[in-house]
Amino acid sequence: MPLTRRDFAKRSAYTGAGFALVGSAGVLGTAPGALATEATGTAAEGGAAGLGYGPLVADPKGILALPKGFTYKIITRTGETTLESGESTPSNHDGTATFEGPRGATLLVNNHELKGPRADWPHPVPLIDGLVYDPAASGGCTVVEVAKHGDHVSEWVGIAGTSTNCAGGRTPWGTWLTCEETEDKAGQNGMTKDHGYVFEVDPQDRKANRNPKPIKALGRYAHEAVVVDPKRGHLYLTEDASGPNGLFYRWVPPHGFEHGRGQLRTLKDDAGVLQAPKCYDSGGNFVDDLSRATKTGTVYGVDWEPVRDRDAKSVPVRKQFADGQITRARKLEGMWWADGGAYIVSSYAREESPVQHDGQVWFYDPKRRTLTLKVLLGVNPDPSKDGAFDGPDNITVSPYGGLVIAEDGEGVQHLFGATDDGRTYPIARNDLNIGSAEEPEFSEFTGVVFSPDGATLYANIQEPGIMLAITGPWRRQS
Repeated sequence: MPLTRRDFAKRSAYTGAGFALVGSAGVLGTAPGALATEATGTAAEGGAAGLGYGPLVADPKGILALPKGFTYKIITRTGETTLESGESTPSNHDGTATFEGPRGATLLVNNHELKGPRADWPHPVPLIDGLVYDPAASGGCTVVEVAKHGDHVSEWVGIAGTSTNCAGGRTPWGTWLTCEETEDKAGQNGMTKDHGYVFEVDPQDRKANRNPKPIKALGRYAHEAVVVDPKRGHLYLTEDASGPNGLFYRWVPPHGFEHGRGQLRTLKDDAGVLQAPKCYDSGGNFVDDLSRATKTGTVYGVDWEPVRDRDAKSVPVRKQFADGQITRARKLEGMWWADGGAYIVSSYAREESPVQHDGQVWFYDPKRRTLTLKVLLGVNPDPSKDGAFDGPDNITVSPYGGLVIAEDGEGVQHLFGATDDGRTYPIARNDLNIGSAEEPEFSEFTGVVFSPDGATLYANIQEPGIMLAITGPWRRQS
């Protein structure tokens, strides 16, 4: 049953719009530990004592700055480490998930965000027989096995011939859903098949990955990430697109469908219902764009509108809705399922959006059908200076409380934490300059995720393609 605007307004009147779980004092400032005092993003002093792990120490090797007491190890590096088949580790590491492997090992499925023809990239994902969707495409996933004590690493192809594998999501049944962030059709950019789909990769069963099949029921658009509601069976997906801004989707499975390993690929192309959100505030007013929220703790009610043509045969999915029909957001990126709902990132908003910001993290509660703004980063006035955060992208929930977020902003790039009340603190900084001394450039962080036992934080530097394992004195953050 739809949650009507009147129902939500009435509920809000009874509860004081009262699902405001965090930081209702105002917009979160970009400086570590700071909460903004007004919607301008001006940082307020104080409140950061004991937060985080201390200042970052520059890396003499010029790769990763960490707090004192923390160390890192390079797991894979494009051009240096090799696959079981002998080729180099592919480049452009992106979304990643961890799984328990054999004999205490950790398995990681690692996306490689490679768009367009294979000739455009020195190290595309190799075309392994039986694992290829489109032989013209350069992206895909590799599976990395790290031995229990980290002293041995092996890597092999999980899927090849896909395009622009950006983020994705781990399933409750132990597989990885890899997302193509592209809308290229056959005949565009050298492709021989349509792209813009989700594919399932099984890190435990190599045979299950043979003859890859897109899960067309989840739609064809510039996919970013996906999460699974283990109770209801719904899937939630983000779209990283503009002109117009992208959407946050819900897929409702057909009656009687049971999830499990490989079951999504058995679905008919039009199985279930793909829907886009329509949000409204506590007064029952329609919200056209999530950037309208200027205070953490803002809560929107959510209804869902059906997608007419999920395969976007003639019109991209996000363009099938007129103004006033659905709620949009710029740069909808990483997602993570925890605490009974989905954490969702909007990386930034600029002139194309009603209100500018440098990052939002929302929480969708499927029981209440509400979106609550958890983290809001004010516009960073000088991204070239260290100490400020902007452009959140991949995200994970930390076993030590709060969130860990990978930065894909301008200038300096970080891994940073955010507490339940919206304060932030640094965890790592990318010290690998891929530009020049005069014009330094630092690649984004991607694929942030903890090992199954919570002892190791894995993350990638996208360019040139480095997977890192970070260990140290992790502790509860509150």
